[in-house]
Amino acid sequence: MSRKRLLALAALSAIVAPAFAGTSALAAPADDSAFRVLVFSKTAAFRHDSIPAGVAAIQKLGEENGFAVDATEDANAFTDANLAKYQAVVFLSTTGDPVNQPEQKAAFERYIRNGGGFAGVHAASDSGYTWSWYGGLVGSYFRNHPAQQNATVKMVGQGAASNRGLPNRWNRWDEWYNFRGNPRDAGVRVLAELDETSYNPGSGAMGDHPIAWCHRYDGGRSWYTGMGHTKESFSDPLFLKHLLGGIKMAAGAASFPCDPHGD
Repeated sequence: MSRKRLLALAALSAIVAPAFAGTSALAAPADDSAFRVLVFSKTAAFRHDSIPAGVAAIQKLGEENGFAVDATEDANAFTDANLAKYQAVVFLSTTGDPVNQPEQKAAFERYIRNGGGFAGVHAASDSGYTWSWYGGLVGSYFRNHPAQQNATVKMVGQGAASNRGLPNRWNRWDEWYNFRGNPRDAGVRVLAELDETSYNPGSGAMGDHPIAWCHRYDGGRSWYTGMGHTKESFSDPLFLKHLLGGIKMAAGAASFPCDPHGD
């Protein structure tokens, strides 16, 4: 091929490539970080006072474990170009409709379909009630909760990074969500469930009561925990192990054993 033809092809590539940037594979981190996550904590309804502690805890986990963390409450961050920087997006106790523009929602849907990761913490399930795709991503919506109290969490997801180093029966204080539907019906793999005999679940008692789960969804990875209401959660070494493992799973930096029929 002649030099003139090669130069022409190179010029054409430079013009065409940007047009496909929004659908390209997720970018590798620009620095030496193992991966990069975006923590999104915008609230359009109830606001948890634990959010600043949660953001700080995830930033510290990143520093200690070699991954980069950006944090925002600006839904304008949901563009193809910006989301492509991240291996996972963490919805940290978002409420209401925090991603409320059609183009922002569409960009996040493309991000997940492109192989991106989602990690939802606590009130992430109290979000996006008019966005059915997002409800499917989370796995279920919040229904109600009783008073904060101690309960026993049964860790059932063998092999999941978010269960590693945790007791099989984990007694802890939190605000225990009841969900509108059992996430098992959405095809998730349950990683932790509540023993409803260990506390008073109130009017929303579920019987079979998942509290953390994961699944592959629309081309991407989704991990969710209903724990994390309190400020104290984000200084609890066991909860931080749970959270770190979940973020790694969502980012593709740990195995993702999320077949609903897994052990």
